Amino acid sequence: MRSKVAIIGAGPAGLLLGQLLHACGIDNVILERQTADYVLGRIRAGLLEEGTVGLLDEVGAGQRAHREGLIHHGLELAFGGARHRIDMHAATGKTVMIYGQTEVTLDLMNARQQAGLTTIYQAADVQPHDFDTDHPRVSYVKDGKAGEITCDFIAGCDGFHGVSRASVPAQAIKMFERVYPFGWLGILSDTPPVSHELIYNNHERGFALCTMRSMHRSRYYVQCSLDDHIDQWPDERFWDELKRRLDQKAADELITGPSIEKSIAPLRSFVAEPMRFGRMFLAGDASHIVPPTGAKGLNLAASDVHYLSQALREYYDEKSSAGIDNYSARALARVWKAVRFSWWMTSMLHKFPDQGEFGARIQLAELDYLVSSKAASTSLSENYVGLPL
Repeated sequence: MRSKVAIIGAGPAGLLLGQLLHACGIDNVILERQTADYVLGRIRAGLLEEGTVGLLDEVGAGQRAHREGLIHHGLELAFGGARHRIDMHAATGKTVMIYGQTEVTLDLMNARQQAGLTTIYQAADVQPHDFDTDHPRVSYVKDGKAGEITCDFIAGCDGFHGVSRASVPAQAIKMFERVYPFGWLGILSDTPPVSHELIYNNHERGFALCTMRSMHRSRYYVQCSLDDHIDQWPDERFWDELKRRLDQKAADELITGPSIEKSIAPLRSFVAEPMRFGRMFLAGDASHIVPPTGAKGLNLAASDVHYLSQALREYYDEKSSAGIDNYSARALARVWKAVRFSWWMTSMLHKFPDQGEFGARIQLAELDYLVSSKAASTSLSENYVGLPL
């Protein structure tokens, strides 16, 4: 099989890249080791920057998001038993949208199917080859039969544990990582959210987050130990712990119910540099991971593939390699700013094992400064709604 671009990974990064390339006439094939149902079953992020929504619109996959997504003009920071609202729209003129990553993935899958583009699911033993030459290729096995895609470029959109980054020689890549000493225990429940905007809670017992997927489905998180297991957290214990970390008004108004999904996620900051290796490019989680505190993971993947699609369009339409030569530097400039913001939010809101009373007071001072300073709240707002693409 021959294609201009072979995309490894059919998550939102790979699917969005495929649609962006299709929109400018660049044929592409996507390889995915899992089934489509498995990909859709992954519970992930649910907050979109305006730039991400704009990219969905650009490829004709944003209609349902505009119809069903929830527009948020602000967020709330809770500490010291009280809540304080940050008006992001007043500070920046921008908003964010609550719309689940699963829904984004479904919309992009449907758009790809309607366009008649090729996605090969359950592709086993996917392996990029010869990406340091002018003739890269990707091999795979489907239904027990070996297959191969010859291409001009390979896009590695296959996540943190994918084969793309793992195929790069160790001496050609540098990795930066911070692993946090706690995780997020999250549950999904068919209950109305406790607030119409997100509540980020700093509490002496640990961080908590109140968010939602819709006005009838809520997503809640509490900071937990990395040694914890799901079976240690029956629903009753979770709800009791969450209430302890909320302000009194939120605790009183919280509507509880059976969880329909429950998981523990570790937190890390991770960046791999560069993001280009000859004719293979990394995008999304294949290159970087951020803690969910700043809601940047999916949005960074979207900005990566935006830059990459522009670079490839320039290569084919203008016969210029300037875009692909500059892709890594351009993407990483935005990535590191988001990594910094997510690290800062995480550091300010969570309880760390070694922070002591001094560290706890510094966190409270930082939060108090944020909610009382127009300059500080504007800085938070600019980063939270998304820096310019």
